Amino acid sequence: MIISLHPKNPNVRDLKKVVDMLNDNGVVIIPTDTIYAMACKLDSKKAIERMCKIVGKKPEKVNFSLLCSSLSHLSDFTTALDKSVFRLMKNNLPGAFTFILKSTNNVTKYFEGNKKTIGIRVPDNIIAQLLVNEVGTPLVVTSIHHDDEIIEYMTDPEEINDKFQHLVDAIIDGGNGGNIPSTIIDCTTNEIVLVREGKGIINE
Repeated sequence: MIISLHPKNPNVRDLKKVVDMLNDNGVVIIPTDTIYAMACKLDSKKAIERMCKIVGKKPEKVNFSLLCSSLSHLSDFTTALDKSVFRLMKNNLPGAFTFILKSTNNVTKYFEGNKKTIGIRVPDNIIAQLLVNEVGTPLVVTSIHHDDEIIEYMTDPEEINDKFQHLVDAIIDGGNGGNIPSTIIDCTTNEIVLVREGKGIINE
């Protein structure tokens, strides 16, 4: 099922359909400020396990990130942050960044294995922000990859639907997505490390 949502002013009724799916242990594909991502609620173990099967990885091996609407509840999911790390995040979010942080037990209880770190995203995308706000918890997300080795990510909602329509509950059409992923920054040690240079340009 494709649900079309205007990228700047999404229809409330259609947005609620997606929220209801997520609240009912659903898995959906949503737009972000970078590329399209598969998503489910953090507190839905059933949906997380389903996402793992779709991407073909064991729960303890897959690197999901958390999609948040702001940094207001960061302490629920990560250990105490150095002031410089928090300042860096505040200066660059919302934006096309994934910050790798040390996770708390509040996160590890949702994933199999002893997960020590978690990626945190606050996307500059209205649809993604509204979904997180309406659901009331962060969304667990993973990127949608293309079968073509040259074209790494899928950008066309119709093409995404052709591949995933029987695997997920809905594909949210928020317009064509980008093909450049987020910039990944590792903040788990005393030294802040640029892991992957992507769409986000760091404002130090």
